[in-house]
Amino acid sequence: MNHSSKGNLVLGSLRELGTVGLVAGLSGAYAAVLIMTSTVLAAMSEESGGSVGLMLGIVAGVFILIALYVGAIVIIGAVDTVISGRLRHIALLRLLGSRAKDLRVSVVRGTATVGALGALAGVVVGTVLTHATRAVLVARGTLPEADYPLVSSALVVAFWAIAVCAMCAGWLGSRGVLQVSPAAALSGTAAPVTASGRASLLRAVVAGIGIVGGFGVLAAGALAGESAPEAGFVLSFFGAAGASTGFLVGARLVIPSMVAAFSRLLGRDPASVVARRNALLDPLRTTRSTMGLVIGVTLVTTFASGMAALRASVDAWELDAEQRAEALQIMDVTTAVLVGIIVISSLIAAVGFVSTMSLTVIQRHREIGLLRTLGFTQRQVRTMITKESVALSVSAILFGTVLGIIYGTSAAQSLVGSQGSGFVWGVPWVSLAAIAVCGLVLVLLASRGPARRAIDIAPVEALRIEA
Repeated sequence: MNHSSKGNLVLGSLRELGTVGLVAGLSGAYAAVLIMTSTVLAAMSEESGGSVGLMLGIVAGVFILIALYVGAIVIIGAVDTVISGRLRHIALLRLLGSRAKDLRVSVVRGTATVGALGALAGVVVGTVLTHATRAVLVARGTLPEADYPLVSSALVVAFWAIAVCAMCAGWLGSRGVLQVSPAAALSGTAAPVTASGRASLLRAVVAGIGIVGGFGVLAAGALAGESAPEAGFVLSFFGAAGASTGFLVGARLVIPSMVAAFSRLLGRDPASVVARRNALLDPLRTTRSTMGLVIGVTLVTTFASGMAALRASVDAWELDAEQRAEALQIMDVTTAVLVGIIVISSLIAAVGFVSTMSLTVIQRHREIGLLRTLGFTQRQVRTMITKESVALSVSAILFGTVLGIIYGTSAAQSLVGSQGSGFVWGVPWVSLAAIAVCGLVLVLLASRGPARRAIDIAPVEALRIEA
């Protein structure tokens, strides 16, 4: 059996990795726009071009790394979802003599190929869009005439970074391939092997240390900001990093619990009961489906909350009316730019969530057919899928919002705590309202398409589809 056939059998179809290609494409376009925008702005002034280019290059690099991180989380979840839906097929391949290592290499090869193609398309589209926008601005006189570069060597670096990121994410997401034994094919089930009690305990301990220690350092940074803003901000950064690492390590212990708590509010009708059961059936899949969305919402809320806290603290600064108005204007512009840049990472996470929901529903056609046979109406099936999406997305958005407010407010306090008295919370109501609206749209997108495809299939036909 050659590698190509293995790849087809393991992944089902490369189209099932559409999420990987889409996320890689968005990351590539995002990176290209940031890189080419920085080169365009640097070329506007020959005198300050070097320093401006260096500064903008560093800023672009930071935001690109954030997008890559979010994209990697989403890709890992997408690959894991595809693999989880085909574990029985993989077990049969193992039974026929295929080695787990070869199957995993096949998955990585397919993921890397799709990721590289998506990254290439995204880089090209992002570069073209940037130059088109630049040409319009020059024609309108907004930008001066200058010798703007057509490409940048950093684009090549961004392409390879995205391709390698997709490959590594595929490797991590395909760990389930190694967990399927040939005997699983004979038993009629192919459930992934759960973590041992010792491993779960170790994960819980490491997560607890990271979360408690991180929040402790974060609080120390806010207190240090009263007298030493530089040291306070550094402490806040490491505190947020430590707490975030703890949440990442213990995500499978934290997120399913939150989803379980929120899903109890969905109702007690049959559709709600099944939706709650599906949302919690596989805690690892639940975590991977929502983790990218949690990170995206946390990032947006952190920047918005931090700037809101800084804005609220301006009244305590020793400024006259003109200086205060100027400071507020600068903060408004900075907030718009930062949130506008980082929201792309949240878009990547949202796309991953919608695609993952679509994949999981497609893989449950057999279950949906059984429910229809047992008397579930089309409306109940649609309600079930919608409520499952609500349980996952709303839990992720609420969790990310709370973390973002804590991180953003603490960072702002560490910077300007010495300028006033008391702790100023940054609660950006406009941004929170926008997140709520986007969450509602996300729920509709994540459930509408899969629900429509599910109810369009006749029960008898659905029952013939292998899980």
